[in-house]
Parts: sequence; C-alpha cells; structure tokens
Amino acid sequence: MAALPLPVRDGVGPSCVALPVGDWPTIAEFLVQRFAAIPRATWAARIEAGDVVDEHGQRVTHARPYQPRLRVYYYRALEAEPVIPFQEQVIHQDAHLLVVDKPHFLPVTPVGKYVQQSLLVRLKRALGLEHLAPLHRIDRETAGIVLFSVLPASRGPYSALFAERAVHKRYEAIVPWRAGRALPAVRHSRLAPDQHFMRMAEVAGEPNAETHFEMLEARGGWARLGLSPFTGRRHQLRVHCAALGMPIRNDAIYPVLLPEGSDDFDHPLQLLAREISFVDPVTGAERRFTSLRTLTLPA
Repeated sequence: MAALPLPVRDGVGPSCVALPVGDWPTIAEFLVQRFAAIPRATWAARIEAGDVVDEHGQRVTHARPYQPRLRVYYYRALEAEPVIPFQEQVIHQDAHLLVVDKPHFLPVTPVGKYVQQSLLVRLKRALGLEHLAPLHRIDRETAGIVLFSVLPASRGPYSALFAERAVHKRYEAIVPWRAGRALPAVRHSRLAPDQHFMRMAEVAGEPNAETHFEMLEARGGWARLGLSPFTGRRHQLRVHCAALGMPIRNDAIYPVLLPEGSDDFDHPLQLLAREISFVDPVTGAERRFTSLRTLTLPA
C-alpha cells in the first residue's frame, strides 16, 4: 500500500482531489473555485503552512500553474465543529478486527460538519491505528455495533462477508403500537432515492430491500421490535417501519422530514444496532458481538 504524500494528523488522513481538464491559471485558483464554501483566506493559510501538496509530495504554492490530471492532497479542517457529548465503547480488539459500540449522534466517518467528531477519527486518535477503516456503516442517528478493519492486508475477506450477505445483523427499535394490530413477519419493497436528498422512498418495481420483524414487548401504546435486515439499503429500517404506519420514535426524517437544526440530545432516534454475528474469515471462529446499550419503552 503506497504511502500518502501527507501523514495522518490528529487521526485524520489527507483529502484528495483530482484536477480535471480545464484552464484555471493556478492550482490555488482551482481549489478556491472548486470548493466555494471554503474561504479564499483558508486556502491561502493552508498553502502557506505547507498543507497542500501534489501526489509526489511537492508543495502547491500560490503561483504554481494548473496541471490537469494531477492529484492534490490537503488537510480538511473545520473551524467550529459541534461536540458530540457521548462516548463510544470498544467491545473487541485483535490484530485484524475492531468492534465498537457507537453512541447516538456520532457519524461513523467524517461527513459535513463533523471531522474530529466522527467515530473513525476518534478511534484513530485514541488507539493509534492509522489504517483503521469501517467495514460497514450505520446512520449517525443510530447507536450500536460497528465493525472496523485494522489492517489493509486482511480487509478484503471481512469486506467480502458483507458483500456476500454472510453477516447477520439484528436491530431493535421503539415504535408506536396499537393493541390488536398484526405485525408482519417480513416486508419486501423497492427503495430508491426520494425527491429530497436526505430521504429514501418505496417505489414500484422489483423489491430490493427485505426486513424481518419480531415483537419483543408492547406496553402503553409503544412496542420494542427486533428488526433483521437481509439487505442493507440506506435508511431501510426507518423507511420500512414508517411505511407500516409505525415510524421509529424520534425519527426526524420519516415519515415527515423536519427542518434541520441542532441535535436534540435528550431525544435520540430509538434505533439500536443490537447484535452482529458471522464466521470470522481469518480465524474461522464463530463471532457474535452485542451492544451494551439498551432501548426501553416509554413509561
């Protein structure tokens, strides 16, 4: 695995952009236009600090001419990143695999306004594992078990487990419940991106999403369900529950997309990645990892 031209800093590796064919006068001018949300002064400071280099490790200067098809590396940073006041817990760690119990509100990887406040970067900083990479994702709003690959050399076999659907994942969710209604054993439907980029929707066509349901307990107008997704479509569990008339408690996207605002830490989405199991492709051992977190029915 080739070394990157900039080292990992504070748990974050450099970002990369490939320069397309174009007539920008300088690389610096391209970066300013390509990333319009980043002030020109920010790019100037990064360049002056030596934090922008090409694929060969050569510094990008303010006057360096534009070079199509060159790759440029830089450190991404946020000036005012929100702090997520909840802590992840390491469930298991060996030479190849890291298993972590993620809290609500924490993204798995850097995204949007979260860089340092992402699970991957927190773990890299805390454990010093430069090559750590997630093997799958769960929503930022969802809590529970996430698997990481520790070494690039053994990442392929673990990734193949998910591609081949050889991993059994079990979730729990709190949903509104009406006594006497029937819970389907399974829901099949076709999911596709909705008109709003934040959402997915059920559409006509051959099903590409499958979720199995189990009643765990019901009381006082609420139920705790066991959810086992056979497929891994984006927002699959949230969409399927909402489509059945039982949207997951505190869901700010389904069935109605609420205006974006600050997180309500007192009312997390009541969805938990409770358990994951598989046959370890490296050791051959049966693996089963369970979240230490719990969901409880409202009083």
